[in-house]
Amino acid sequence: MPWFPEFVGAVELARTQTRAAGRADPVAQYLTALTKGDTHTLETVWPGEVIVHDPRAGEVRGHRQLRRFVHQNQAWMAEHRARTEVVASTCADGRAVVELLSRVDHDGQEVVWPVAVVAESPDDRSVVFRTYCSQWPVDGRRHLRPPILGPGAARPADVVGRYQAALAAGDAEAVVSTFAPDGYYREPIGPHPDHRGAGELRSFFTTSFSAGGGIGLQPCAVTDDGVRCALEYNCVRWGCHDLPPQAGIGVYERGPDGLLAAARVYDDIEAPAGNP
Repeated sequence: MPWFPEFVGAVELARTQTRAAGRADPVAQYLTALTKGDTHTLETVWPGEVIVHDPRAGEVRGHRQLRRFVHQNQAWMAEHRARTEVVASTCADGRAVVELLSRVDHDGQEVVWPVAVVAESPDDRSVVFRTYCSQWPVDGRRHLRPPILGPGAARPADVVGRYQAALAAGDAEAVVSTFAPDGYYREPIGPHPDHRGAGELRSFFTTSFSAGGGIGLQPCAVTDDGVRCALEYNCVRWGCHDLPPQAGIGVYERGPDGLLAAARVYDDIEAPAGNP
């Protein structure tokens, strides 16, 4: 049967090309699987271990759990007519961070839902996905998100480092000084989630620091491509209130002047009582 070797070679070539494409953009493969409810490509690209850290489902580990999770998620997305667009992508050091805006129908109204997905491959056969977002848009509640990562050694530098220091100190003026004149901060969710320009930023951060001081973020992993710096963190303090460590991610986008053009945050952290 002389065609058999060619058939095997063609199948292996297709598999190799699929893996190459998936490794080049793992988050796209993941989102496609969630939308279509089909894990075949993910399992082809990552025949080893696939781990998902999801705010609603918790930790999903292995292909069997992955299939169940993907099918359930696809049904939920179809029911809520979810539509997703990519805001930005940040790739460095074997890690990819993709920011999304999902639009979902909730109680007859369209809700805009910011979501960030991190993909990291520990080896050629395995991949880990970490999703960060607030669940407020879909169930009206904030959920304590335990840490996914432990403290890391990497620390943001330049303007991102100055922003983090000002945030921890509760210094609203120093925070505002790290933003470009038209720079903006976007909350995970809210009736008016974007705060743009010095006046709006000063008002927002002054209110945020009214609980007795700044906000303490414990850095876990930094993905920095020179334009955007994505910081996965555990929030451990808000003002004078110590918090149980809660996972989140912030993406800080530098403008041509070296200041922050944008800061976008994805977490479900609830402010202390009496603080917005």
